[in-house]
Amino acid sequence: MLVVMKQDATDDDVKGVLARLKDANLEGHLSPGEERVVIGAVGVINDPDIRPAVGRMSGVEEVIAISRPYKLTGREFQPEDTVIDVGGVKIGDGTLTVMAGPCSIESEEHMVATACAVRDAGAQIIRGGAFKPRTSPYSFRGLGEEGLQHLATAREATGLPVITEVMSERDVEVVARYADVLQIGTRNMQNFTLLDEVGLTRKPVMLKRGLTATIDEWLLAAEYVMAKGNRDVILCERGIRTFETATRNTLDLSAIPVVKRLSHLPIISDPSHGTGHWYLVEPMARASMAVGADGLMVEVHPSPDHALSDGPQSLTFENFAELMESLAKVGEAVGHPLAPQPATALAMAGG
Repeated sequence: MLVVMKQDATDDDVKGVLARLKDANLEGHLSPGEERVVIGAVGVINDPDIRPAVGRMSGVEEVIAISRPYKLTGREFQPEDTVIDVGGVKIGDGTLTVMAGPCSIESEEHMVATACAVRDAGAQIIRGGAFKPRTSPYSFRGLGEEGLQHLATAREATGLPVITEVMSERDVEVVARYADVLQIGTRNMQNFTLLDEVGLTRKPVMLKRGLTATIDEWLLAAEYVMAKGNRDVILCERGIRTFETATRNTLDLSAIPVVKRLSHLPIISDPSHGTGHWYLVEPMARASMAVGADGLMVEVHPSPDHALSDGPQSLTFENFAELMESLAKVGEAVGHPLAPQPATALAMAGG
């Protein structure tokens, strides 16, 4: 349930409601709005009198029962869009943030060269995989902490924040030491132990949609992270598995406006995994921007034919530069501009 406080409610009023919820074995989560505070009560309601009891308390405007299974991720809890600051890059503020880089980090030279190329083309965040979940155990599975070190070197070389995937709860601490954003991949969307663990960090978390997950299941997975105290969650539509074989997955563009209606969390699109073909990345990236995506995740490699993973869906440096030029035009047409790069990157690039 949601407890909407009056505009003139005092701090003591809010503390009183939180204490009453705690007595009922409910956890209260504050969402301070511009005009009033909303408290989300999370847990199993065993006391049928708790709603009217809270409704009578000092400073309470109304108590609203929530029918949707997710509480903290929904717009009922927070009507205003969540805006997440990642090293000076704002995600969810009405601009488009582009995260770009290789699927797998292969060497320091490779990572730095790719990071500089995507920065020079206008990307705002660097992506790169150090721990790689692969269908076959014999495929390249990443460099581990060595790869994270190369990613940190790329950040130092470009001035851009970095995002990388964490696959296991035992790796959260080491990945958080290097990364600015922790990525939860599609195979781990319902790894609830891992979701709990990243929820305890204070690093932003990007949660990819599972291969066969419904939107409700996806938002409930985000709820796990938020319920542990981490409010900086970014959702990523990366394609779902359907009967279609012409593409690697089916990029569900309709999920973007649906999520925008249901949730206050920012949502980005991954046209690389969503299609599996480099020549489809640009049109699907443009389409994602047009329907309101807050960002894009794009795989880029200096020589996709020699990439250790996901070469067929990776853009070359030249392709990526063309994509960014195209997105600038789409953004101008639909009133959805590209996000500016952080000041650190502009200074290092001479901008």
